[in-house]
Amino acid sequence: MARTMWDSTVGKKTVMAVSGLIMLLYLVAHMIGNLKIYFGAGEFNHYAHWLRTVGEPFMHYEWTLWLIRIVLVVAVVAHATSAYQLSRRDIKARPSKYVHARPRSSYATRTMRWGGVILGLFIVWHLLDLTTGTVHSGGFQEGHPYQNVVDTFSTWYGDVVYIVAMLALGLHIRHGFWSAAQTLGVGSRARDRALKTVANVLALLLTAGFIAVPVGVMTGVVS
Repeated sequence: MARTMWDSTVGKKTVMAVSGLIMLLYLVAHMIGNLKIYFGAGEFNHYAHWLRTVGEPFMHYEWTLWLIRIVLVVAVVAHATSAYQLSRRDIKARPSKYVHARPRSSYATRTMRWGGVILGLFIVWHLLDLTTGTVHSGGFQEGHPYQNVVDTFSTWYGDVVYIVAMLALGLHIRHGFWSAAQTLGVGSRARDRALKTVANVLALLLTAGFIAVPVGVMTGVVS
């Protein structure tokens, strides 16, 4: 039954919608946590340490954090896989170009695929930069996330990579949230305007919230 569901277009779209919403919930929490950097190094570093102790003593050190990471990895893989397979299925279903021009879609819709690729590459870079420190500039300091973030956004390329990725994220959320609502049966003609408004507000708030961190470093507010 699960295999039949996965093989169907509806099944893949459902997996894509649910995994997307899981990642969206994480992004909201992640953005709020990131903004703690404006309260200083002590507050931000304490928050980072707290993430590793959530659930203690019932959960061991970092167990909850690793559980969240595993859920996110599964969501990302499921989202990317279903998106790729749906894209291939769509191409095979219409191998030739349309005789008549199709209605012009929104910019977000037409860039969903490239936006997904950009975000996928960004996730790899982001982890190598601020989690493992592999590509970090200025000397990665384990247990000092505030200084690591400031180091990253003290470089022009760190700012460019991050801001471009967050703009792509905003476009992705703007279209993806509305599409997920349609897939899960929440959308209707009466609710479309409200859902699109929520999608636009979410996209704007998340984009602005994430970009506020490098802007804070660039302007010297965070230093």
